[in-house]
Amino acid sequence: MKRSKLLKARAVAALGVVGAAAALVQVAFAGPGRPAVPTAIDVPAGHKPYLVGHAVGVQIYSCNATVGGHAWTFVAPRADLYNDMGKLLVTHFTGPTWQARDGSYVIGSVVDRKTVGNAIPWLLLSASSTGKGYDGDRLAATTYIQRLATTGGLAPAAGTCGAATVGHTEEVPYTADYYFWKATGR
Repeated sequence: MKRSKLLKARAVAALGVVGAAAALVQVAFAGPGRPAVPTAIDVPAGHKPYLVGHAVGVQIYSCNATVGGHAWTFVAPRADLYNDMGKLLVTHFTGPTWQARDGSYVIGSVVDRKTVGNAIPWLLLSASSTGKGYDGDRLAATTYIQRLATTGGLAPAAGTCGAATVGHTEEVPYTADYYFWKATGR
């Protein structure tokens, strides 16, 4: 009797371990969750986030002459996006373009923006162009990109742009989280 109870207890424990492992595998393959964002920059139904990159980079501005005087004008971003483990996933540059290490890319077009705090705005962008890379297609199915949790990146103070600095560029550090979305395939 004791032996059968011991075997039964071990079997139940083993099933518990298998069940827990299966639950972890399901969570691991579920992908990132939908972030809580203002309605203006929420991604429409029928899409799911599949990749999150934590960006560290700069927003580049140029001092230009304008009709009313002088002003800083946004030129381009330049950033590297990393996963939670610090591995480089994607580079971000003019376009705005994101290119994965496999060469695949997505070019975005701003749909809407929301100012949150004292940093560059949070954005919703739609994919205007995508492509496979020389070694894969990680970003090729992207439909939307969100830029969230921004810090820094605002244009330099207006008073620092004048006749003596026309043509001068400034690189302003920023960080952000970028969520890449794809169609759910209904």
